[in-house]
Amino acid sequence: MVWTTYKEKVRRLSELVVDAQKPIRILDAIKWPASVDEQLRKSKFKEMPKVDREYYESINLGFDLGKKIEEFDHIVSEIKQHLGESDDLGRMMIVNCHEYQDVCRMLQHRGTKEFHTYAKKLYGSPKDTFQDEKTTINDLAQNMYNMLSILDDDVLGANYPEDVSAEETVKSLNEKFGGYFTDNPVRAKLSDGILADAAAGSDTVKIKEGAMFSRRDIEILEVHEGWVHVGTTLNGQNQHICRFLAKGPPRVASTQEGLAILMEIFSFVSYPRRARTINDRVLGIDKAEDGANMLELLEFYRTEGYSETDCLNNVKRVFRGGVAGGGAPFTKDIAYIKGFIENYNFMRAAMRVGKPEYIPYLFVGKIHSRDVPLCYHKHKEGIIDPPKYLPPQFRDMSGIAVWMSFSNVFNMIDMKKVQEYFSKIF
Repeated sequence: MVWTTYKEKVRRLSELVVDAQKPIRILDAIKWPASVDEQLRKSKFKEMPKVDREYYESINLGFDLGKKIEEFDHIVSEIKQHLGESDDLGRMMIVNCHEYQDVCRMLQHRGTKEFHTYAKKLYGSPKDTFQDEKTTINDLAQNMYNMLSILDDDVLGANYPEDVSAEETVKSLNEKFGGYFTDNPVRAKLSDGILADAAAGSDTVKIKEGAMFSRRDIEILEVHEGWVHVGTTLNGQNQHICRFLAKGPPRVASTQEGLAILMEIFSFVSYPRRARTINDRVLGIDKAEDGANMLELLEFYRTEGYSETDCLNNVKRVFRGGVAGGGAPFTKDIAYIKGFIENYNFMRAAMRVGKPEYIPYLFVGKIHSRDVPLCYHKHKEGIIDPPKYLPPQFRDMSGIAVWMSFSNVFNMIDMKKVQEYFSKIF
């Protein structure tokens, strides 16, 4: 078939990228069997379970990793042929294709140290710095640890016991989603095959069967999984040309998870214990990179007051796909802290240079914050549709504009001196 117009070329190439990535399911490819928990409990957490390369090779991915890498090579050639190497959207699709290839290479090395090499390339490391080129993600996590450790949820206000069943949570979320996703049916449903208590799909939010939730947890799931993860997927799917925006390679994980954390904060539904859980995952990944093994990390989480089940879940998130003996973790979970800072700084910078119109385009699909200006300009050219589903804070950005304006001014104040002053009073 001959593709004549630029828009037709972008749409057809976009569909090639979307179709090619469909069978790649990273978390399914590195998940651990329930027998790992049983082995650990049986040994009273003294013996390492056998989750090695041989185990991962027994998982049927349903496709050939080598052939998938070749398929993306073909798509890159098609993009260069039809759009040229200097086209902005073409370059964006090519970057995505290369990342999907690295995902395949990462999966080829499950259970080895090379897995961690690709995980760091795709998701980063706690030892990476932010844009200031001096503060590492782990520096921030250590600072957050010190602050969050002295906060007690019980003295901050209302208590939210985890007394809501998974079934009730599904019902409540479906009521909430019905009022937000007006044209695209989005449903919450029970699932027994996920590690986390909840996970977002393209038009569903899976809730872990048997898990218990608080009323505040339900509010978090609404904005985190619904408004952000499902919302950006649907905004990408609703694109009439750039359908590849519905699917994101690992580089967009930080923007996605960072947006989800920002929405929890902007909606005032987060709480210190949840923030600690997210932050402690970064500390766990850093310890694993430095050589801590699975049993040592279990002890770290136990001493931090986590339940046995939560200790196991945290450790599995860190070591899945990598080496349980230490030195090669899965680094994806740094995305929450990393993305929160990156997105917040992007929003502050956009306000400071008088470009607030860029900010809603963080929700246009599965993109990284550095892609936002391009997406906005392509919207002005009629190629990218504006985000259909936007949280209320971003439909009317008056509040965010004031927040970011004050945030920029706060940088002028020496917080160390302020802390010294108030320490005398406290």
